[in-house]
Amino acid sequence: MIYLTGGATADKSAGQRFRALLNAPGILQLPGAHNGQAALQAKDAGFDALYLSGAAMTASMGLPDLGIITIDQVTFFIRQIVNATGLPLLVDGDTGYGEVLNVMNMVRTFEDAGAAAVHLEDQILPKKCGHLNNKKLATPHDMAMKVGAARKAARDLVVIARTDAAASEGIDGAVARAKLYIEAGADAIFPEALTTADMFREFARRMPGVKLLANMTEFGRTPFFTASEFADMGYSMIIWPVSSLRVANKAQEDLYTTLRRDGSTEAMLPHMQTREALYRTLRYHEYEALDQSIVETVLPKVGEPA
Repeated sequence: MIYLTGGATADKSAGQRFRALLNAPGILQLPGAHNGQAALQAKDAGFDALYLSGAAMTASMGLPDLGIITIDQVTFFIRQIVNATGLPLLVDGDTGYGEVLNVMNMVRTFEDAGAAAVHLEDQILPKKCGHLNNKKLATPHDMAMKVGAARKAARDLVVIARTDAAASEGIDGAVARAKLYIEAGADAIFPEALTTADMFREFARRMPGVKLLANMTEFGRTPFFTASEFADMGYSMIIWPVSSLRVANKAQEDLYTTLRRDGSTEAMLPHMQTREALYRTLRYHEYEALDQSIVETVLPKVGEPA
């Protein structure tokens, strides 16, 4: 896909394409992509849709995930990922950036920027990562009003309601909230921070016919399960929200440590993406071909240093 030629334009909207993937057999796998480059790499690995995590966004900006970024800042990330890949994108909408009218504004802004789906959570500000302690919840009624507002504002955008209630209200409270959110217009439910396979199975058993999203984040409360294991538990979607950022950050940390120690990056060359690989990921030659005034870049042959 070449953004400058309008290659991202499709006969169906992003929301319609996401919904078709969600309704297809199997579990929809949504790796987190914290910027356009990561999104392209995920696409090249064969993924059909992506996830944009609020935690990954804020961390990439050097900020904690406490609901302090703005709609416009998120929109910047949405546009770069959608323009780079053309893939349907699920976006973390946090608490909706305010109350009912703010939620509607978020939905319209995100959908106009190219988002295919959004999830909205039932915390109140200052919100926290779902795997941390002492989260404060909105009332079920207030959250249901937000879900209904999101549904009213959306054209084709898929609306997913996240509940963080399991930690404080147990499975009974989380299920009761989820049923209310479905009645309010949610297309799917995201039960956050479940801690055992039995909890995942029980939640799915008590939400028959409802599309469910599982969060497989590292270093959290949820044990490691594979995509197929979540599918067997009754889940329709899985996200790996911050994985790409964690790997990139660790690599950068190693780079800066090495550079400070050695005064050179040579020891890190085996861990670096080559120039050739970068240009291939960016579709560099396809962009060059659009402008005949640019002299074609000659890349090293395979096996030569780049």
